[in-house]
Amino acid sequence: MPEHTAPAAAAARWWSADWTCIAQARARTGRPRVPLWVDGVVAGSVAQADLAALAVWPQWLRVDAQGVALTAPAEALSVVLAEVNHALRAQGLIRAWRDEPYPLLDDEDRLCATIERASARFWGTRTFGAHCNGFVADATGRPAQLWIARRSFDKATDPGMLDNLIGGGVPLGQTPREALLREAWEEAGLLPAQMAVLRPGRVLALDCDLPEGRQVEWLHVYDLAMPRGLQPRNQDGEVAEFSLMSVAEALARAANGEMTVDAALCTLDFALRHRLLPADQAERLAEPLATLLVSPEHAARFDPPV
Repeated sequence: MPEHTAPAAAAARWWSADWTCIAQARARTGRPRVPLWVDGVVAGSVAQADLAALAVWPQWLRVDAQGVALTAPAEALSVVLAEVNHALRAQGLIRAWRDEPYPLLDDEDRLCATIERASARFWGTRTFGAHCNGFVADATGRPAQLWIARRSFDKATDPGMLDNLIGGGVPLGQTPREALLREAWEEAGLLPAQMAVLRPGRVLALDCDLPEGRQVEWLHVYDLAMPRGLQPRNQDGEVAEFSLMSVAEALARAANGEMTVDAALCTLDFALRHRLLPADQAERLAEPLATLLVSPEHAARFDPPV
């Protein structure tokens, strides 16, 4: 089991780090996008450069310079989008196909259809993620170490980067908490009884441009206090290794871009809530992170308290 202590150099980087994950959560590439409507309500967005590819389905899509409207009947929308998405995949416009069903929600939180997970970024639709900070506390109960995963080097997204103990997307039919409990076994070999002390953090809203489109995602953050000696063990091949790092080293690596954006945001939320940062740095970071927060009331519609 790799176990790390933070050298002085890492600690120094931590104090001065920029935490660019906050800016990356709202990054724009300048590639114009137009709204996606379902029954007159915005449900996502589409790159202007991709409008011509969608114009071949006038029977299902109304495409013009102002946006794209899905005009297929509500009861047929999932089937229609499946056909369109397969065609877009063949053209290379949808990447990293997963064969996982995701909900297509509009801005009024109405479930409009089921779509392939990989297509969500093409359509700029809202998705949900759930991440867990696994920590070991000292004798006072204060977090002293964090379990950090390294993503498999053959993953389709962010291969080899550092990640939280557990993290994954939320498929259709599961809440973020339910998805996290499933991922706990697949990614870390943790049983439901070992997850009993799971506690919710906050929910962060990402809205950023990526090479495959627009990521609009609510990131549900959770914390898990772990006993000393409990070793996470990956089951699905998606994690290359786990390392138990001091809080200082884990924060340094998150701050300096060694973690995925989602994982770095999750780690920063953890650090602020547990008051693990120096006061001046915490004050500087709390306000910009707060701009990403989803209200607890709105978040609870999709992840009810237990």
